[in-house]
Amino acid sequence: MDINDKINKIIKDNKVVLFMKGTSSMPQCGFSSKVSSILNFINVSYKDINVLADEEIRQGIKDFSDWPTIPQLYLDKEFVGGCDIIIEMILSGELDKILNEKGVEFDNNAAEKIRTENK
Repeated sequence: MDINDKINKIIKDNKVVLFMKGTSSMPQCGFSSKVSSILNFINVSYKDINVLADEEIRQGIKDFSDWPTIPQLYLDKEFVGGCDIIIEMILSGELDKILNEKGVEFDNNAAEKIRTENK
C-alpha cells in the first residue's frame, strides 16, 4: 500500500481526522494544540494521526492535500484546513455549520462559548 492509499484509508475509515504533531492528549506544537483543543472543547470525536511518529505520513499528507503545513483537519473525507482556518471557522460559526452538514456531533453550547469569549 503506498502512502496515498494509506492516507485515503485513514480518511475513509474515520468521519473526522486531524493530522497533527503529537496526539490529542499530548500535542507537540502550538498549532496542533490549538486545533485539538477546539475539537476537544466542543466534544468532537476524532481520529488523531501523529505525523511525528511516521515521516512518510508527515510528508505524504502535505503532498496529498497540496497544503504545506500541519495540522490538517478532514471532515467526512474532505480537507477543511489548518490552524488559522479552523480558528476562523469556529469564531464565525462556519465550523458548526459544516459539522452539522456532515452529521458530526458536537457541543453547540461550547462552540458558542468560544465565540463569546473571543469577541
